[in-house]
Amino acid sequence: MTQYEIAVLYHPSLEVDLSKGEDRVIKIFTDNGGKVIATDNWGKRKLAYNIKKNEHAIYVFYKVEMPSENVAKVESTLNITDEVIRFLITKPDLKALAKAEAARAVIAEQAAKRGEDDSEEEKEDED
Repeated sequence: MTQYEIAVLYHPSLEVDLSKGEDRVIKIFTDNGGKVIATDNWGKRKLAYNIKKNEHAIYVFYKVEMPSENVAKVESTLNITDEVIRFLITKPDLKALAKAEAARAVIAEQAAKRGEDDSEEEKEDED
């Protein structure tokens, strides 16, 4: 199974009860052989431009594992779903993410070493 990141912009009127819309979208993923790994809800945000006469939308990001042959089915179903204003399905570059995480770890390690060196110098200055 392939991992995908799916950004979904929900209609702003769903702010009060977003669970119904989310349940419907998650059901679309699972009906097509997908499994939701993570969900990140950013809440209601202003859009850069009006979409279907809406100035705001509720942003929710999903990480989903599903067979690549079912992506087209998910796209066609999301196109006709009333709760969804817009969506974007992308395939993350896992190698680049791993490389960035390794670089972050090296930077954190160097910062920790610098922090230890600074504290030793401060002790010497006090003496």
